[in-house]
Amino acid sequence: MLTNEEFRKQAHQLVDWMADYMGKVDRFPVKSQVAPGVIKNQIPSQAPVKSNGMDEIFDDFKKIILPGITHWQSPKFHAYFPANSSYPSVLGEMLMAVLGVQGMIWDTSPAAAELEERVLQWLQNLCGLPDAWHGVIQDTASTATLVSVLTAREKLSGFQTNKKGLKDAPVYRVYCSIEAHSSVEKAVKIAGLGAENVMKIPVDEDMAMLSEDLAAAIDADMQAGYQPLAVVAALGTTGTVAMDPLGEIASICKNYSVWLHVDAAYAGSVFALEEYRYLLKGIADADSYVFNPHKWLFTNFDCTAYYVKDKDALIRTFEIMPEYLKTGSGSAVNNYRDWGIQLGRRFRALKLWFVLRNFGVEGIRATLRNHLKIAQWVEGKIEAHHAFELVQQRSLNALVFRYHPKGITDEEEINSANRQLLERLNQSGKIYLTHTKVRGMYVIRMIIGQTYVTQAHVEESWRIISKEVEN
Repeated sequence: MLTNEEFRKQAHQLVDWMADYMGKVDRFPVKSQVAPGVIKNQIPSQAPVKSNGMDEIFDDFKKIILPGITHWQSPKFHAYFPANSSYPSVLGEMLMAVLGVQGMIWDTSPAAAELEERVLQWLQNLCGLPDAWHGVIQDTASTATLVSVLTAREKLSGFQTNKKGLKDAPVYRVYCSIEAHSSVEKAVKIAGLGAENVMKIPVDEDMAMLSEDLAAAIDADMQAGYQPLAVVAALGTTGTVAMDPLGEIASICKNYSVWLHVDAAYAGSVFALEEYRYLLKGIADADSYVFNPHKWLFTNFDCTAYYVKDKDALIRTFEIMPEYLKTGSGSAVNNYRDWGIQLGRRFRALKLWFVLRNFGVEGIRATLRNHLKIAQWVEGKIEAHHAFELVQQRSLNALVFRYHPKGITDEEEINSANRQLLERLNQSGKIYLTHTKVRGMYVIRMIIGQTYVTQAHVEESWRIISKEVEN
């Protein structure tokens, strides 16, 4: 086992490797090329009885593990949404690991609690969110949505559901668009409300929720004896980064006294740019809000910023006070174990602090604007290409397009051609893209959001895509 001096030696070697990796990550196959079972079959079925040396372990990491890694930090990773990293974030993450803080309550590390409070205020100011809101770091947006649904349930029930259960409760309804993230339905299921009580509202041509249909659904449910509980509005859907009309939805929720949760998991980082804050119209009437710095704000996964208007309702939903957690600090501090589901909490605020300080507001805004500028360049290339067509207008740095072979009009045949194209591109290892479906069309998604992506990287990505349809 490692001594302190051996740890020092190995840590230096690992940091050197890490720096080399981050500097040349674009040289690796973006998507892992291994077949199922290849990694597992190289790992013994039993843990070693005797200690293995770190040199041997690290050699196996490079030989066995690395080939099975899909390189999310590659500038040619354009799939899903990014799970971004950055140099300051990695350094913060390393210190988090060394400190090993368990930040469940203020007393277990006052700096963890107070830094979290302050950096959430920084983010609030950076993104133009209401000053009166209260922020906390959750692990993921899925957890934040569940926290929101549970808080809405408790507040509407007078905090009786946690005490008595749902046996005598009304049938609660939760509303979102048909394009909303799957975490909404999962949250409703976990909250005990039943998946059939997720009411999915149709969308317009821009894939945004139809607010008049939302109002009609709420009104119909009330007449039928159901209890409208919450609406989840998306500022940036997963499929196409569509923007629900927040102002209209907020007015409806206010009129019907329904909890409004705003899911800006990916797109929320863009509100650091004032020119995009028109999309936040109505935000002051929301009850809760979430976005992920670990997607497009250069901070290692996991780190989710969750804001709530009624802090007391949040705490009353989750607080519990066994004897072994009682302290003398009381209400003078934030004990964040009462602000969500987990008791145990990592010191996530540290890496976020490193990022915000090292980039600075100017650096953050410049990086976001660069991503948006590059995405606009790709949009122009798609529009000008004879074999490709935009299926949706670009939303922020997300391109949704498809290959349309000349002379082919059958939609299933076009869908098949796009599936095959995407498979060839991803199997090449040179680029990684994913797909979605829009109005029955199988389409390709391309996100320009990796922290250190450059125009040159994306020009190479576009050459790879366009060359594939010319062969």
